[in-house]
Amino acid sequence: MLIVKKFGGSSVANRERIFNVARRCIEDYKKGNDIIVVLSAMGDTTDELLELAQSINPNAPKRELDMLLTTGEQVSVALMAMAFHSYDIPAISLNAFQVRMHCTARYGNARFKRIDTERIQHELEARKIVIVTGFQGINKYDDYSTLGRGGSDTTAVALAAALHADKCEIYTDVDGVYTADPRIVKNARKIDEIIYDEMLELATSGAKVLHNRSVEMAKKYGVELVVRSSLTSEEGTVVKEVVKMEKMLITGVAADRNTVRISAIGVKDEPGIAFKLFNTLARNNINVDIILQSVGRNGTKDISFTVSEDDLQEALQILEEKKDVLTIKEITYSTDVSKVSIVGAGMLSNPGVAAKMFESLFNSNINISMISTSEIRITVLIDEKDTEKAMIAIHDGFGLND
Repeated sequence: MLIVKKFGGSSVANRERIFNVARRCIEDYKKGNDIIVVLSAMGDTTDELLELAQSINPNAPKRELDMLLTTGEQVSVALMAMAFHSYDIPAISLNAFQVRMHCTARYGNARFKRIDTERIQHELEARKIVIVTGFQGINKYDDYSTLGRGGSDTTAVALAAALHADKCEIYTDVDGVYTADPRIVKNARKIDEIIYDEMLELATSGAKVLHNRSVEMAKKYGVELVVRSSLTSEEGTVVKEVVKMEKMLITGVAADRNTVRISAIGVKDEPGIAFKLFNTLARNNINVDIILQSVGRNGTKDISFTVSEDDLQEALQILEEKKDVLTIKEITYSTDVSKVSIVGAGMLSNPGVAAKMFESLFNSNINISMISTSEIRITVLIDEKDTEKAMIAIHDGFGLND
């Protein structure tokens, strides 16, 4: 059996935890399984590297940032290989260049294109545990490109898909997927099984337990995921296409504070303006989420939308440069906002879900400024200071702790 195991930064944060991971992997190895281990950088290494880069150059080129950030995972995999060797277990560490994990050339947020599996298969045939750097790939210029925060999950799923692994286990500092962040909602409940679509919506909406693109890839290639803790032996949460239990009305609540609202004020109220605006952002790889357009007045209208806070400065620069072409009179933005979402396949066949959500927010005196929906998700934009209160109110309102 081939098992891919991914461990996050907190799971390899220090010497003790590195040896804990090694022992867990050796248990499965000694049962005759082939093991691939994907690692993130140790603890807060990525944040520390970003702070160091900021102190050197606040506007550092993204290529150089990726060169810097990929060193964190190389430290992790090398130390892990040393830990395996201390137990007399054959192991080898490989970075994205050695494996040849090909990706797009968008620095800071690349996507995988293909993986050359020959090197890994050769090492597995030699009965070695193969340890691979997460979060990174090699682009067409032979440069490192990173996959965005949480990208090690996507590395693990990509390897599992390319090598037709029997299992893909994602180890974190929590023991599964919960109905809400248990650090905020104290009575949040662990979910035993969840379908890909719900997990994808939760991940996209701010639940940090899985990288959203890892879920997208798992669904596309039918890779069944297990999310579990590296610190306990709990069973965890299975993410797959079909679950056995009857669908609940709502599966979970998630929040995303890494969001900003941008408003284009006074654009011409004529056909094609919205297309020009959002096509300009799309050509520059800026993803837009919630969109709100005002009713036209005096030949003009306002268009507000949300983007990731990481894209704010680039979006503002682009809109300022194209201000005349896009007929924008004024550009405003707010960073003091957050998105709160409910997700659940059960809402497809149950009316009144939105009303219940809005009632919960009303009872807590929380104002909604924007709303977005999909078939299985409702997202509201609120003041950032109300985020935790909103999550608790909605979680209790739908009885998710029962």
